[in-house]
Amino acid sequence: MALKLPLPVEFGGVSFLDSSRGSFHPLKVGFPLKRKERGTSLRRACCSMQQAPPPAWPGRAVVEEGRKSWDGPKPISIVGSTGSIGTQTLDIVAENPDKFRVVALAAGSNVTLLADQVKRFNPQLVAVRNEALVDELKEALSDVQHKPEIIPGEQGVIEVARHPDAVSVVTGIVGCAGLKPTVAAIEAGKDIALANKETLIAGGPFVLPLAQKHKVKILPADSEHSAIFQCIQGLPEGALRRIILTASGGAFRDWPVEKLKEVKVADALKHPNWNMGRKITVDSATLFNKGLEVIEAHYLFGADYDNVEIVIHPQSIIHSMVETQDSSVLAQLGWPDMRLPILYTMSWPERIYCSEITWPRLDLCKLGSLTFKAPDNVKYPSMDLAYAAGRAGGTMTGVLSAANEKAVELFLDEKIGYLDIFKVVELTCDAHRKDLVVNPSLEEIIHYDLWARGFAANLNLSSGLSPLLV
Repeated sequence: MALKLPLPVEFGGVSFLDSSRGSFHPLKVGFPLKRKERGTSLRRACCSMQQAPPPAWPGRAVVEEGRKSWDGPKPISIVGSTGSIGTQTLDIVAENPDKFRVVALAAGSNVTLLADQVKRFNPQLVAVRNEALVDELKEALSDVQHKPEIIPGEQGVIEVARHPDAVSVVTGIVGCAGLKPTVAAIEAGKDIALANKETLIAGGPFVLPLAQKHKVKILPADSEHSAIFQCIQGLPEGALRRIILTASGGAFRDWPVEKLKEVKVADALKHPNWNMGRKITVDSATLFNKGLEVIEAHYLFGADYDNVEIVIHPQSIIHSMVETQDSSVLAQLGWPDMRLPILYTMSWPERIYCSEITWPRLDLCKLGSLTFKAPDNVKYPSMDLAYAAGRAGGTMTGVLSAANEKAVELFLDEKIGYLDIFKVVELTCDAHRKDLVVNPSLEEIIHYDLWARGFAANLNLSSGLSPLLV
């Protein structure tokens, strides 16, 4: 049974648990917050300050001459072609056959959809991660005249990512399963259209230096970071002052804090703006999605954590903003539509014309008004945890992400309560402090991702919040 405790109103910054007390309280570990307006005492925890990896875009986006190396439609490969990102990417390709062509596709287990994609887009190489489904895929493609090469398993996914003809790779695969293919693509000199959060949240300390070494561009495909990327186009060096990430506020943005202890799964899945997958909808309710985006923004654009802020924007029209050194604020606006940021990762630095029929234009007069408010750190303790993990760096950010993923899974299975999500994540991060690796290898990143999931899954929250490993 889920432990029912009042929401930890003292939960500040890095209040990693002292498990001997069995309750939330701020564990003072130094490094007090510089920005008082955030509302609670964020503390830098878990490690001494370390050398940050080189950002993908150090506060500005510069187009290098002579990068185009292909004739005709741009050749791309897609890792995760049957998922949401992959299918939307293929919609863009279908609408713009003169701009893009598919050379390789990789999917997990949706063989029926993958076969349909192969018949429509004629890739040279196909991978299915579930090796047991290879014969089924071959049967589905038996009537295809020009059959693609099929490579099963993880190796097949890697080969798709580093296909020699691909210029850019769309990484739509979910979780740390996307790390190895992304690394393979970078080592092969492919630009990355990044839709896999773990690539930077967990893998940033390893992936970013690798991308710099191979002169590879990492282009963000999620709406918030794409908005920032679009806003920094043409900025001079050193112009970026602050990043402002907008958040819808999720299912509980209008709930009083006291009511959160009553939350049921059905409540958390009622997003006020749109329908999404169950996991991301819960992340929106807890605001863990935005905390993870803070970490990703730090890795992408090199902004200090004190200069990355979250603002609740219920209409979700402004996707994010940047402030320049002279206090100007630049914003990117549009209807919520993942196709636009995906398209920009594929076309950058060009802008491709989009028909009004399939790409509705924004009408501000019709919209009426845009509103904003500061997020409540008591309602959303995920923010303080994310900032703390980000400042810790190294493997801590991957542990935070993996623990949250497992905690959300447990919540959706009704094995823990809503407030327990925060407790599971904090306990897992606290337990990882002694093993934190500041400059991890790829193997260490994957190891601690798996460790965090196992630790979080085996926490005994009904016994004084003490971890009980099985």
